[in-house]
Amino acid sequence: MNNIIEHMTGLHTLTDEVIAMDFLINAKSGVRNYAMAVTECATPEIKQIMMKQLDEAIDSHEKITNYMIQRGLYHPYHIPEQTQLDLKNIQTAMNIPS
Repeated sequence: MNNIIEHMTGLHTLTDEVIAMDFLINAKSGVRNYAMAVTECATPEIKQIMMKQLDEAIDSHEKITNYMIQRGLYHPYHIPEQTQLDLKNIQTAMNIPS
């Protein structure tokens, strides 16, 4: 994207960390929603379809998590490091013009 447009829209402050974390949060939400849907299925056929979708959502979440860990964007096993990244991302998000 053009640098001028990025600055005008505030998108220049969206970092890879912020975008990746948003993607991870949405993937996690999808897993949770599919898991709930599996428990509400009316027929075995629908349940089977929903379980397949749940498995795919879990695989996607794992891929996103591994991507982030490999690039140092996510530290699920090192809470102090993750806390520092979270605070940095919060500050970045707060600096985006409304």
